[in-house]
Amino acid sequence: MKLDISEIPFSRFGSYFCVSQEKDSGEIYIRDVHGGDDAPSKLFKLDLLQDGVEKKFDILATETSLRFYLVEDLEKYAEIIIPEEDELQLETKGVEVRLQASKVKYDTLHEYEDGMYEYHIYPKELKLMISKLSGEMSVHAPWNVIGNDFIDIRMKDGHFVMESYRTVFKPKKYGSFEAGKEKVEKLYQEWLENSTEKNEVYEASIDRAAYITWSSIVHPDGLLKNYAMYMSKLWMYNIWSWDNCFNALHLGANYPELAYSQLKIFIDTQDESGAYPDFVNDKFVSYNCIKPPIFSLIYEKLMNMNDYFMEEKRLREVYESTKKVMKYFELYRTYEGRLPHYKHGNDSGWDNASLFHRGMPVEAPDLASFLIRTHDILAKFAGLLGEEEEAKQFTEKADDLFDLLMKRLYDEKGFFGRVGKDAEKIDIRSSLILRLPVLIGYRLDQKVMDQLVDDLVENFETKYGFATEMPSSPFYKENGYWLGPIWAPVTYLFVDSLKSYGYSEIGEKIREKFLNLTLAGGMAENFDPHNGKGLVDTSFTWTSSVFLELLENK
Repeated sequence: MKLDISEIPFSRFGSYFCVSQEKDSGEIYIRDVHGGDDAPSKLFKLDLLQDGVEKKFDILATETSLRFYLVEDLEKYAEIIIPEEDELQLETKGVEVRLQASKVKYDTLHEYEDGMYEYHIYPKELKLMISKLSGEMSVHAPWNVIGNDFIDIRMKDGHFVMESYRTVFKPKKYGSFEAGKEKVEKLYQEWLENSTEKNEVYEASIDRAAYITWSSIVHPDGLLKNYAMYMSKLWMYNIWSWDNCFNALHLGANYPELAYSQLKIFIDTQDESGAYPDFVNDKFVSYNCIKPPIFSLIYEKLMNMNDYFMEEKRLREVYESTKKVMKYFELYRTYEGRLPHYKHGNDSGWDNASLFHRGMPVEAPDLASFLIRTHDILAKFAGLLGEEEEAKQFTEKADDLFDLLMKRLYDEKGFFGRVGKDAEKIDIRSSLILRLPVLIGYRLDQKVMDQLVDDLVENFETKYGFATEMPSSPFYKENGYWLGPIWAPVTYLFVDSLKSYGYSEIGEKIREKFLNLTLAGGMAENFDPHNGKGLVDTSFTWTSSVFLELLENK
């Protein structure tokens, strides 16, 4: 695959290093994604020089190597590989690479030994060792009391290494550039063969999705005790709850341990209240927003695809953790006589959906549906674990919540929400989120389910699938995040529900539309529902995982 590093960063499995190009300026940056997307990621701006003069260059990027070559002489180039998780190597031939540090006040670089420089990066609590294995390297980094005024590193006609670490540098022997290149190519081919099936029609999408999922994984570090798949290494480099489940789903068949790790991240950081974090990275855990429960729904599917997830200890861990989540919603998100509520649109994952335009808190039918389905699944898990009394209790809770949902949030026009301390009926009904009770289609009367499906087809279906806001709505907005664009995980939930509860034809139709959407818009965070253009972050793992899952499970 020819990689466009302005859309998909160059990286590899397990590494925090990546290289990307700014779309507006065209500038190339070597970056590091430690600390999540609130931390600065740019390490060095990269340019090619000859005789001290900047030269124009083109880029040839594949899944495993990144070459910058002079427009006027293709034999003169610099090439980057990431042969080890914390090791970036650079080779230059006939050109000089200039690296200009994106430093802040206390960032400092000093000579460690001949041909070796240690760079302390304060905001990231990270150190780099930059070493010359062969060739010429010069450094200009004038000192000014508390740090370098600037850092300018030149590398020419040789082999150079940049290695990251937290505290102390541990010397080691480095292999040849070619050996490193061969190693990472082998690793990627193994991933490609194990995670995808060949399909000529969707070959371009498969290539993108396979690479994005592989290259967006980081190794255990800090708060991350297991390998973790970030949502992206472009902009959104955290692991978000809810999102992580769709990545786990696709990994489950061939990489069960890695799949379970994506769930374990949140089980291990679960608050004593029962809430899962909103997101986690190697340095930080945030509980600002609490997503609706989906772990058990995904785990049930994982159990059906791989016996690894049937193991009692693992099932018990998910079961007990999910019980705590449900207790959180019962104790801290429910006013007496009402359904559990959201405190912000971000709680739902549908940040700016029109349902939330009247204020907070909001009783929403999607949250009730997730909770009902989770109680039903917990009843099943309880049975498997021999907890018969608890199984009955979960079924009773599901029954009670379902009755309350139909009483409080449904009328002859369909589902709606309630807002504020007086639980006023929300008059805005144009968001796709209000149609998510398809998740409990097995509980809904046929008439109600038919009404939901007819509504979906008549008011939300577009060329590429279900828009998240009715295109006819005054709230619909082009590139409006949850006010129109199509999202992969929501599409998966609708496709799965429609095909599971008697509406296979429309479910298959939406599935095929989404597969075709990726040919138009790649693996973006979300998509224009009419022209398929990829929007916001153009290198997203949950889109990639959903695409691969829908492709392989017809």
